[in-house]
Amino acid sequence: MRTNRVPGRILICVIGLVAAAVVAAQDRPLPELEAFLRETRKHLQTDSSLQSSYVYVETRREQKLDRRNRPTEMSEKVYESYPGLPGESRWERLLSENGRPVAAANLAKQDRERQQKGEEIAERLTEQPAKERAGLERKQAEQRREREEAVEDVFIVFDIRMLGRETIDGHDTIAFALTPRRDSKPKTREGSQMRKFSVRAWVSESDHELVRLDAEAIDTMSVGLGLLARLHKGSKLSFLRRRVNGEVWLPAMFSYSGSARVGLVRTLRRSGISEYSAYRKFGVETSFKTTN
Repeated sequence: MRTNRVPGRILICVIGLVAAAVVAAQDRPLPELEAFLRETRKHLQTDSSLQSSYVYVETRREQKLDRRNRPTEMSEKVYESYPGLPGESRWERLLSENGRPVAAANLAKQDRERQQKGEEIAERLTEQPAKERAGLERKQAEQRREREEAVEDVFIVFDIRMLGRETIDGHDTIAFALTPRRDSKPKTREGSQMRKFSVRAWVSESDHELVRLDAEAIDTMSVGLGLLARLHKGSKLSFLRRRVNGEVWLPAMFSYSGSARVGLVRTLRRSGISEYSAYRKFGVETSFKTTN
């Protein structure tokens, strides 16, 4: 009997210690809201700009849904994604589709097309270096301005309330509720879209980086050109980010579910998830080192 009681007593002690630790964490005062938001704002950047020095693998899975949101069809594509050439968006190299690897000949074709485009850009930079570089600098400055205005709109559009501490993906975070202000006047198209979402966000308490974000559409909204597609109320988005190489936070997962009307009558119902992995710094040695 005594031997059976010892594990039980140990278990009770462990539970007591865990409970005490949880209570202590909750009793610890939360950070001051405005000061914490100021530090967080310094770290807010678009993930595309942060990813610009990395190669990574992206696995995209999408499900078509019926009117009862039951899956009817699923697809999967795996890409290796490279930083874009000067003035270009990222280059995606399709590796497999629905579990079937892309044929070596098709991979070689993708590589040749990429190399040819790179040579064309290099030739333009050689022939008219001042003109081409000035154009690139203008485009980069415009992109920076747009990013900064979009970040500013976050604080214009939302009333931000601190909720408490939570552990997300093994990381200590501060949770926030973001509710759109009815009278907000955003500067950007992204800011106008933000007003249609209710958001929960989790920010690392130690380094003020966004760890997770969940958003739900609280109203139907126009997407794309605004005339051909409308995202329906109740559609959901979720982002998860992780620290890579102990130096930068980058996307780990993006998921979505919901419906949208395309044109006048057609309604699409979809859910999907993108997972990001195998991040590595981009350089000369990685530009030709590919995953087959």
